[in-house]
Amino acid sequence: MRRTPADLVFTGGPVHTTDAARTRATTVAVTGGRITAVGHDEVRELIGPRTEVVDLAGRLLLPGFQDAHVHPVTAGQELAQCDLTGAGDATATIAAVRAYADANPERDWITGGGWSMDAFEGGAPTRQQLDTAVPDRPACLVNRDHHGAWANSRALELAGITARTPDPADGRIERDERGEPTGLLQEGAMDLVARHAPRSTAADRLAGLLRAQRLLHAYGITAWQDAIVGTYGSMDDVADAYLAADRDGSLTARVTGALWWDREHGSEQIPGLVARREALTGRNFRAGTVKIMQDGVAETGTAALLAPYLDACGCATANSGTSFVDPLDLRRYVTELDALGFQTHFHALGDRAVREALDAVEAARAANGRTDTRPHLAHLQIVHPDDIPRFRALGATANIQPLWAAHEPQMDELTIPFLGRERAALQYPFAALLRSGATVAAGSDWPVSSADPLHGIHTAVNRVVPGGDHSRAFLPEQRISLTDALAAYTAGSAYVNHLDDTGSIRAGALADLVVLDRDPYAAPPEEIAEARVLATYVGGRRVYGD
Repeated sequence: MRRTPADLVFTGGPVHTTDAARTRATTVAVTGGRITAVGHDEVRELIGPRTEVVDLAGRLLLPGFQDAHVHPVTAGQELAQCDLTGAGDATATIAAVRAYADANPERDWITGGGWSMDAFEGGAPTRQQLDTAVPDRPACLVNRDHHGAWANSRALELAGITARTPDPADGRIERDERGEPTGLLQEGAMDLVARHAPRSTAADRLAGLLRAQRLLHAYGITAWQDAIVGTYGSMDDVADAYLAADRDGSLTARVTGALWWDREHGSEQIPGLVARREALTGRNFRAGTVKIMQDGVAETGTAALLAPYLDACGCATANSGTSFVDPLDLRRYVTELDALGFQTHFHALGDRAVREALDAVEAARAANGRTDTRPHLAHLQIVHPDDIPRFRALGATANIQPLWAAHEPQMDELTIPFLGRERAALQYPFAALLRSGATVAAGSDWPVSSADPLHGIHTAVNRVVPGGDHSRAFLPEQRISLTDALAAYTAGSAYVNHLDDTGSIRAGALADLVVLDRDPYAAPPEEIAEARVLATYVGGRRVYGD
């Protein structure tokens, strides 16, 4: 063993490595930002007079968590706006909006989001409800999945939205029985109002990024993939925030940016994406991925399904959801992107969208061969059994958001009845994907749901959200082990992020590490979410913790 003293030594384990060759250790040495030794008492020989020694004292050391699908800049900005996360019902939500508006009389618009569809009857708040909280100014608040927005009457007036306004091609204006807009705007219809709201500034975006990074580091997250880098509807491009933070050294996480595919355009946008990839390459930030949103969400009937949704009476409707990109065009675009070395990152919730994305990957493989572009499909709410083995066969990673795989009102009241019992049983098939040999990564989609990996791991293992009823697991046959869940949030997401020297604790890897306050393996699975992050390290440097 090398005798040169290490910069940092963790000892007194346990250490969970996620390395298949050595799953457990008790001591880890770090020098120059990389792991130089993994083992037991023999590693302590690397402790010198200037070595920082961290006594784990029975607490668990893990590879740093990575989020394979997240929106930190947007989330960080929303934390400084009207944040409705956690408002449990309509009364609490409206009261929170009123309180924010009263506390911010200088704001011309009330913006923010995080409200839950299940807080309102039928999942549909109205402009009249929002008018009671904000009668004097326009207000537009996105819901927690960011596929719908709630506008008050003043905002609709400013946008010129009336009963005569047609639905945009990629969205829907919800209307009452008289045809008047209710104030709820789905998908592309959100932009009809949001384009009139004040735009964020470069300073706003940078502040949002740094605010989000502090929170993510506190959750043990050392790297992530930002799922939208570019202009999407009324959302401003966040690339400038990453470049500024990367230049001045304040970006301490490792970030992969997914360049937004404008579904209103085709292959003519690819040269611009190539130029952006070259321009957006820095020390801790790079953008070699293209994000394609293929469908919407099940709760609004916009997730693309192989068979129609049901109505409230259980009868088939004429609606099978929306494929935002023509499936034949999708195959062509993905083949061109793959040939240029781009990773493709699909938003695919419904079984038809999943199949269309896999068909596009298959077309790219047939045309270009099996290259190391590492395509991945995020969300995967409904996957037809015939498509599960295709992930392994095509080398497409399953990018799961575990917190959604649980009984909650939005699932039980706004989703299952409209899918039907047979199709609802195909939701979030984590165990089936693993059994098939698929590579599985994990993410949060924050601010859609909590960014805390321990909450996601708890839900993946239990199929119950933290604090939920463990006697009522959601499709319990799709539970996965703690080891598999940890691997998804570490090695799996590192693979998706092309961070091959992270994701496990092994000699030569970057010292991106997290210390928990306990070893979750030593307690029942129902207690996983009780664990807390004590410290987070990126390249051997502590970025969170005392």
